Amino acid sequence: HESADELIGPREIEYQDGWIPVGYLWARTIPCQNPGCGAEIPLIKQFWLAKKKNKKIAYRPVVDYVNKQVDFEILENAEAIEAANFDPSEGTVSRANARCPVCEQVTKAKQTRQLAKDGKMGERMVAVVFHHPDQFGKRYRLANELDASVFDEATTYLEAKLANWPYLENPIPTESAPPEGHRSCSNAIYGMTTWDTFFNTRQKLTLVTFLGKIKGSFKKIRVNCEELIVQTSLKFSADGLAKAVVGYLSVILDMQAAFNNNGARWENTSEAIKHVFSRQALPMMWDYVELCPFSGSSGSIESGLIYYLKYIDFASFGHGENGSAQQFSATDLPFPDDHFDALLTDPPYYDNVHYADLSDFFYVWLKRSVGELFPELFVTPLTPKSSEAIASKTRHPTTKIAKDFFEQTLGQAFFEIHRVLQTGGVAVIVYAHKTTEGWETMLNGLVNIGLVVTASWPVHTEMKARLVAAQTAALASSIYMVCRKMERQPLGFWNEIQSKIKARVEEKLEQFWNQGIAGGDFFISAIGPGMEEYSRYERVETYSGEAIGTDQLLAFIRSVSTNFLAHRLLKDAGRESIDKEAQFYLTYRWTYLDNSVPFDDARKIASAQGVDLEKLWKSGGFVYKRGSKIWVRGPKKRGEVKDVNNMVDAMHKACQFWEKGKKAEIAQLLGQSGYGQSGAFWQLCQAVAETLINGNKEKQLLEGLLIDRERYARDSAEVYAEVRKPKPKQMRLLEEDV
Repeated sequence: HESADELIGPREIEYQDGWIPVGYLWARTIPCQNPGCGAEIPLIKQFWLAKKKNKKIAYRPVVDYVNKQVDFEILENAEAIEAANFDPSEGTVSRANARCPVCEQVTKAKQTRQLAKDGKMGERMVAVVFHHPDQFGKRYRLANELDASVFDEATTYLEAKLANWPYLENPIPTESAPPEGHRSCSNAIYGMTTWDTFFNTRQKLTLVTFLGKIKGSFKKIRVNCEELIVQTSLKFSADGLAKAVVGYLSVILDMQAAFNNNGARWENTSEAIKHVFSRQALPMMWDYVELCPFSGSSGSIESGLIYYLKYIDFASFGHGENGSAQQFSATDLPFPDDHFDALLTDPPYYDNVHYADLSDFFYVWLKRSVGELFPELFVTPLTPKSSEAIASKTRHPTTKIAKDFFEQTLGQAFFEIHRVLQTGGVAVIVYAHKTTEGWETMLNGLVNIGLVVTASWPVHTEMKARLVAAQTAALASSIYMVCRKMERQPLGFWNEIQSKIKARVEEKLEQFWNQGIAGGDFFISAIGPGMEEYSRYERVETYSGEAIGTDQLLAFIRSVSTNFLAHRLLKDAGRESIDKEAQFYLTYRWTYLDNSVPFDDARKIASAQGVDLEKLWKSGGFVYKRGSKIWVRGPKKRGEVKDVNNMVDAMHKACQFWEKGKKAEIAQLLGQSGYGQSGAFWQLCQAVAETLINGNKEKQLLEGLLIDRERYARDSAEVYAEVRKPKPKQMRLLEEDV
């Protein structure tokens, strides 16, 4: 407990004891690679402690240049932050590139990772978060020597506990974590190759202590259950009830592991600890938060217990009819033909989430806590993975083999759905992969077994705040496709059904547009309506006999969707009045914002609008390619625009001039290019600005440019007229011709 005068908070409080630590903020560290420096670099992504409308607190690095050390100070409010001329959003590390606060040299990502692998990445406790049971809000102070010494004692306690561990298995999970190159876990490239490396010493001590208490409680719990059965005449065995109770305790242990590891983060906008699975991945967390498990605040056992008990009560007997939960492989269902009226499945999304690998995070603790009580569930050291329906590049020699495995496995699962479904029965397929490659694979499986898509809806399944905050190209919606087991027509001609597909897709896009479906969801939502007509036929071909596959269907749907989108976004200007590069740029921005996408997806959108991506990135244009990813860069990211080859170049160059206050140059640019008098050009600027989210730098530049639109149009008109005025020599030649 702390006294209030030692803590930083947003308002005056009485000086009293009783402030309880909620968590400890840590920063990983590496040595600066500048031979003349060698300082310890604290790897911190950002310095905000609290970032609310009426409460702003940050910690700031204070550099001792003589001794080449970095200490910290807390800035108590917005005024102090402004007075220090400090931007807490700018950390010392970005994409593993680490900037030394002492000498400013940047250690490149590759070297940062190698230092971690070589055991040269350390960690440092930076700050402590407190709360008071009878007070509102959190308080903060810097970590001190006492905090460090208390933490160091955890090593001694842990060693003693391990030396006297009364059970057979090692309580520390040293099993292998996902390997390098894994899509859902990047920690191996920093040397974190076993599950114990995901926890610091005190976190291990905490979890091992809870583990020991759970394992040692079974006999006592069983006695209590026997007494309960006698008192209430419950028709259960004492063993069964005791296993259930210990099973729930083991789940609580797993939740503690999720909150108390070196991938948990401090969320400054809510001043709360967030567990490691904020998304379906295990990312590298440079500055993490260590949970105090008995604080009563976020992440603690006390705060979680309310929810655990609520869910247990809701799912227990006495709430209507009992259901039946069974575990089988979807590729081999133990049911007879024509058995079900309806089925609903949410299959794996191609290579999106490696559920088996990620579930090992929990599995290694569950195996230790209740493996002896439920041996049939914990036969293998880690979760079984070889049969998981996922296109995992880390489990197969090549990408093609991984894709083929997924397609075959998913196809077999769809075959089983078709087999056990009654004729006329309904199958609902939920899918949300963001790449067309993933959709092609899934749709091939669907079409091949003979299910007919009869309806589809995009349903929001992700938290909007998370997606916007993360600034990812992830989808907010899943597509629910309703299929029926019914007779299909043997042959459909592409030349005849194209117009029907186009009409149906446009009808649904109008509905989606009015309902506010946006971004990547908009294009993906168009797939279902397109499939409704296509899937009615066993084979679709041209009049010349050429088969039309799902890849061609998706290309057509994409073309219809991009045309629809361009007309809606441009409002007063027709799609044909802006050049094809501008159409692609606008479509990309509306769909993906500033995010990267797989090359093939960007290529397909570009192809639908007649744009050659390779030409754009090789000529220094607004497209950037790295590996298999494509970025569409805005005016701040692409550097100085020298040549204006299209509307986007002109828009970016005008934004760059505006930021520097060069208004005359804007008029000159727009006059010489002729765009100043083009309503379509200004509509493009307006459409892009409206597409981007608040706070985006490109949006701010465009809005600034648009404020003086009339002035630039007027001034550029004079330039435009002057540029096109015949020169004296031209006049003489003209007279001679006459």
